[in-house]
Amino acid sequence: MAGNSFGQAFRITTAGESHGPGNVVIIDGCPSGIPLSVEDLLVDLNRRRPGQSHLVTQRQESDAPEILAGVFEGRTTGTSLAILVRNEDQRSRDYNDIKDKYRPGHADYTYDAKYGFRDYRGGGRSSARETVARVAAGVVAKKVIAEAFGGTVVGYVKQVGTVVARVEEPEKVTLNDVETFPDGTPNIVRCPDVQRAHEMIELIERVRKEQDSIGGVSEIVANNVPAGLGEPVFDKLKADLAKALFSLPAVLGVEYGTGFACATQRGSEHNDEFFAEENGTGVRRILTRTNRHGGMLGGISSGMPIVMRAAIKPTSSLSREQKTVTGEGEEATIRTKGRHDPCLLPRFVPIGEAMVAIVLADHYLRFRGQRPA
Repeated sequence: MAGNSFGQAFRITTAGESHGPGNVVIIDGCPSGIPLSVEDLLVDLNRRRPGQSHLVTQRQESDAPEILAGVFEGRTTGTSLAILVRNEDQRSRDYNDIKDKYRPGHADYTYDAKYGFRDYRGGGRSSARETVARVAAGVVAKKVIAEAFGGTVVGYVKQVGTVVARVEEPEKVTLNDVETFPDGTPNIVRCPDVQRAHEMIELIERVRKEQDSIGGVSEIVANNVPAGLGEPVFDKLKADLAKALFSLPAVLGVEYGTGFACATQRGSEHNDEFFAEENGTGVRRILTRTNRHGGMLGGISSGMPIVMRAAIKPTSSLSREQKTVTGEGEEATIRTKGRHDPCLLPRFVPIGEAMVAIVLADHYLRFRGQRPA
């Protein structure tokens, strides 16, 4: 298989390249009757869109989606959904001088090794431009989980370089906390810790002036997820979430709950104690007093918030000179022209949210199909 599809009950297939005509996603398995409009799609597409602030690439794309199929009179029909986002501001000439050189940190060499031929303009299929289709699919997935169980997915920037946000209760962070400062101005770095957000902005501005880039961490939280989502062994919820996030460009690490910090803990420190909560109807809900397990036990959701983090590498495209080789193995130097993000984190947030929502929608529909009516 070519690896352009993801999911089982809620399945997406994408196609498109950085400098091609556009990017398209086909979604199979979306339930019928869900309200969906271009305006709905634009909310997250605008959060991902290039050119939205001085911290990101200045490539100017409107990212206006076209719903080609699967919606009638403003509602999903239950048949395949098709959404197209056209490319408008490609500058392929920026890549003419380096088409035979391998850009450090990019997939140029590995695509040549796999296919023997590649689209060198902006990285082709390996470019993060393809994620515009995933974000469109993520909007649909968010609607599915919101209608099914009141599910929400909110991501934010947790760290840029050595600047780490203080977020004591991840499950209480709202979209407004991420998108807007208390004074009403846009939070262009998407960090809910106001002081750290301004420090992150200063750091990103500094590395850009130095013709460099910087990495960081995004935290993504899913709330109101019911207990029981996920499959035993190979299709564990944590495994599919990890695959979803690792499939994104520039992701070099994924963890949930305490993550790698568990390596220094004892079992008595790491275990989350259970308790039963009365909900006023006589039904007792099982919860844990802490959430070091990150909302998943045995790869199945526990009913607690799912808390995940993705480590994002620094942007590989740099305007400063670097050493490399050509496709013939000759030594060369390279400066990457074009318009690139000095830090990927601000635009990664809606992309990470989309992939988490897609996995949750998929596993919810699988769960629903396994339960007796």
